[in-house]
Amino acid sequence: MSEKNKCETCPVAEQCDVKEKEDIETLREWFYNENVRDHFFNPRNIFKTKEEAENYKADGEAMVGSPACGDVMKMWIKVKDGKIVECKWQTFGCASAIASTSILSVMVTENGGMKIEDALKLTAQDIVKRLGDLPPRKFHCSVLGDQALRAAIKNYLEKKN
Repeated sequence: MSEKNKCETCPVAEQCDVKEKEDIETLREWFYNENVRDHFFNPRNIFKTKEEAENYKADGEAMVGSPACGDVMKMWIKVKDGKIVECKWQTFGCASAIASTSILSVMVTENGGMKIEDALKLTAQDIVKRLGDLPPRKFHCSVLGDQALRAAIKNYLEKKN
């Protein structure tokens, strides 16, 4: 790569052969924002071991996704007085799925918990907005956590009735 094409702020400048300024801009757009990176590298409310998940006493739980395609999400919730007070999860998914579900788990448990009715109104757009955006081609990954939460709530309501 010639010195004039080298992007000083690009973290992969030494590893790529970017020939046009537009290529550099495309690379920059791919990188996740700081909030996404934080929730990916430091996910909140995640079960890190099989034992943690097996020993957890959930009020509602669900698994969504497809092991065949590689994206699977399992979520557990605890409910008290009609509010989600704990939201735990595990996934086999990409950085966007991990970060989206991490922020979702924070959203539904902060401030003493979110009412079930309000949690059911959350959308993937709400999650991405709180996360601070995702690259357009990764937006679909935010849906996995949203689907898992809805399914865990459904499981909770079925057990309750």
